[in-house]
Amino acid sequence: MQARSSHFSRPDLARPWYVQPWPWLLMLGPMLVIIAGAYTCWLAFTRPDALVVDDYYIQGKAINQDLRRDQAAAVLALSATLRYDPASGRLSGTIDSAGKPLATAVRVHLVHSTQPEKDIVLTLAPDAAGRLTGSLPMLEQTRWRVLIENPAREWRMAGIWAWPKQAGIALRADSVRVAPPSTVPVH
Repeated sequence: MQARSSHFSRPDLARPWYVQPWPWLLMLGPMLVIIAGAYTCWLAFTRPDALVVDDYYIQGKAINQDLRRDQAAAVLALSATLRYDPASGRLSGTIDSAGKPLATAVRVHLVHSTQPEKDIVLTLAPDAAGRLTGSLPMLEQTRWRVLIENPAREWRMAGIWAWPKQAGIALRADSVRVAPPSTVPVH
């Protein structure tokens, strides 16, 4: 009897379960999972995924069209140099074709990597010296995909610009991409 009475007289065994630390510690993991799952659901429903394409067939055809435009830029031996001055809010540069200045207006697309609503489209017009200039608002500090094309969309050049780590960007039409239309042998 004495052993029994001493066993029940321990104060930690007489306390209710919700006062003990072990049940709360064991419930902490599942509670964190429930909170993280609710947060993930909130993110999924409030921020739609802009990277998903609805019609893959049309996108595939557009990729072939873009490759033809890249090849046209390589045939013209195009190169571009653009520099951004945040103090004046100006983007300026030159585009050369086989070493000679190209004196036509161009469209510059600055494509944000994850948020399409932050994409910027500029038209740069040449001055008397052949230098292209245009007004550009303050850029977000991120990696931008830069696409330069003529207004008729006959050619284009593309590259990545990590602003403000890089004050400017130099693009050159890649001659490696130029290939004959059919390079796969037919059996």
